[in-house]
Amino acid sequence: MSGLSLNDVTKEFGNFKAVDRVALNVPHGTFVCLLGPSGCGKTTLLRMIAGLEEPTSGSIAIDDDDITKVPTHKRDLGMVFQSLALFPHLSVGENIAYPLRIRGRSKDEQARRVDELLKLIHLTGFADRPVAKLSGGQRQRVAIARALALSPRLFLLDEPLSALDAKLREAMQVELRQLQQKLGITTIVVTHDQREAMTMADLVVVMGEGRIRQAAAPVEIYRKPADAFVADFIGMTNLLPVEADGAGRAVVLGTAVPGLSLSAGVKKAQISVRPEDVRLTAPGDGAISGTVTFVRDLGGTIETFVEAGGRTIVAVATPRERPNVVAGSPVGIVLPAESCVVLEK
Repeated sequence: MSGLSLNDVTKEFGNFKAVDRVALNVPHGTFVCLLGPSGCGKTTLLRMIAGLEEPTSGSIAIDDDDITKVPTHKRDLGMVFQSLALFPHLSVGENIAYPLRIRGRSKDEQARRVDELLKLIHLTGFADRPVAKLSGGQRQRVAIARALALSPRLFLLDEPLSALDAKLREAMQVELRQLQQKLGITTIVVTHDQREAMTMADLVVVMGEGRIRQAAAPVEIYRKPADAFVADFIGMTNLLPVEADGAGRAVVLGTAVPGLSLSAGVKKAQISVRPEDVRLTAPGDGAISGTVTFVRDLGGTIETFVEAGGRTIVAVATPRERPNVVAGSPVGIVLPAESCVVLEK
């Protein structure tokens, strides 16, 4: 099956383009995270897929069926919103069975499906419990089960975990991903949480200003960002100017980086280098000269902030590799060429 296809989807509100010519193919069974800052168009795009907004132009298809103008209730979708929207006056089982009931399914089928889903979300025996007596994580699971009651061909979630505390949110990320893998359902989640996207997704779609800036696997988004926007938005990075000198070497903050080069004809660009790839050494020996301004011990990692050439460079090390430096210490900064991504756009 071909999955979801977005073909030059655009949404305008007056003179403002919330979504600008988005083209994306999502294979069947893929877990996708739409990731980006507030106002980037990710929720508007999800609402168009759901049928809650109509595209100004472009088309949307599921399994080769054009659904651009198909009403929401006929698209065969499961949806979970940030508010969850559970019915407080109904029990857990009644909430899950609600989509089946309004479509006239028999009571036996409703009961059988509720039992299946409660087992799937690890809430067996909770059918008669009032929703008000559930924890936040349990309510989240019930909302997911209700959305899956009719076995939809596409599962959409709009920042479903944002209201949970940090520890529960991370646990639910893993549970949601495992559930999706078990069911094999094409799933699209809107989030602004980079860690959430990196944890759950097969495909991360980074959006900015209504456009897709990069769509790739999490490791590629992190290690090979398409531009400075993606590099800066995903995780922590050091964005530094690089220029070609007369000898064709790539120079960063006045120091040539061995093994690093720019494309022919490119004189100036930027590099992205992740903090865990930056190495601190004694000053000299061809390293970039800098001065430590701050050291932050986070337990599992040590972050060292270094001022060099008017820029702040962050290096991250494990406690075992902790550099023997304090604020004010002179250091050398080594940027391994293989870890530097040249951003020429």
